[in-house]
Amino acid sequence: MASSTVRPEDRDRLDEHDVARRLLASSARLSYDPATEVDWDTPLDKDFHGASPEWSTLYGTAYWNELTDAQRKELTRQEAASVAATGIWFEMILQQMVLRDIYTTDATDPRFQWALTEIADECRHSIMFARGAAKLGAPAYRPRRAVVELGRAFKTLAFGEAAYAAILVAEEVLDVMQRDWMRDERVAPFVRTINNIHVVEESRHMKFARDETRRRLRSAGPVRRQLNAFVIAVASYFIVTSMVNREVYANAGLDTRRALAEAGANEHHKSLMRSSCSGLMEFLASARLLTRPALALYKRANLI
Repeated sequence: MASSTVRPEDRDRLDEHDVARRLLASSARLSYDPATEVDWDTPLDKDFHGASPEWSTLYGTAYWNELTDAQRKELTRQEAASVAATGIWFEMILQQMVLRDIYTTDATDPRFQWALTEIADECRHSIMFARGAAKLGAPAYRPRRAVVELGRAFKTLAFGEAAYAAILVAEEVLDVMQRDWMRDERVAPFVRTINNIHVVEESRHMKFARDETRRRLRSAGPVRRQLNAFVIAVASYFIVTSMVNREVYANAGLDTRRALAEAGANEHHKSLMRSSCSGLMEFLASARLLTRPALALYKRANLI
């Protein structure tokens, strides 16, 4: 009887290996090559939006109502390219954090193999986003210099639940908006394909990030939990507030000062962001990562 008894820690390890094996199997069955799946050759049709208009930072404002149809479409194309650029920036951070995390891990462990699979996915996604932004006629948008340097520090220092929960935040926010865009026939077909690829493949990444966050938190004491809850909130704040670069308005031919003022006061967009993050906030609450300082930052970023 004793030999058949499985210790709790061994049971957890078996469950974690099973999750990784299922993710690997799913990846083998359902993955895409953006180089061949996306129509890169057909010229950009400017009769299409780059994102669902309702997701524009100006949608519902007085300024939006004054714009021509062509201006609205150009604005959503520039905003979609900016979101893609932010995705590239954070995917590069993600890849480095995951590589650092598995550096000394047993290579026969399915979690190690899944982590490398996720990194390979992110490499393809970054190339796909870069080509998509270029096709939308946008420049190489980047977060502000200070945010870039904070990201450099985060990818070097973040570990455990702080790294994986921050990964989850970035992926969850993109996932919700892209699910709308990929179904919207007003959005350029090649953008819809990009969004569909990202949604399908990122669903596996989010499953892994949730499981890793929970696993790392098992050994977290109250001080570590409080500290990392705040670190995750800081990372989330800068990810979300960097999604739409202020230069998109000038590049769409708009008055930047007025656009920034109306976007900053746009209750429709704030409400959309809050509703899109409801599931994410429930997860963070269940993991006891919604501390008072963290909540203040999430509210400031209009995530809750």
